[in-house]
Amino acid sequence: MKVAIQFVNMPTSEAMETYTIGKLENLAKKYDAIINANVFFKQENSPKKLGKICEMELSLAGPRIFASSNEKNYELAVKHTISDLEKQLKKRKGVLKPYL
Repeated sequence: MKVAIQFVNMPTSEAMETYTIGKLENLAKKYDAIINANVFFKQENSPKKLGKICEMELSLAGPRIFASSNEKNYELAVKHTISDLEKQLKKRKGVLKPYL
């Protein structure tokens, strides 16, 4: 699995890259159909103390899977985004399984 991480309008962070790649590798162990992962970190000014946005797009057989979350820090955003992606992958695996 190839991982591309982009930090939009903010400085890059080695710690966030390492954390995100670790989470994605755990996901790839469960679902071996993942080919490519694009990750975008964005920062937004928000009055609700949120504004740390993580967007992930996974490429696999069939349509791409996308998830995004807006949290108070990037670690929570990555965790929630991975959780959303896992739900979508589980659903897709359930749909594809009878036909394999």
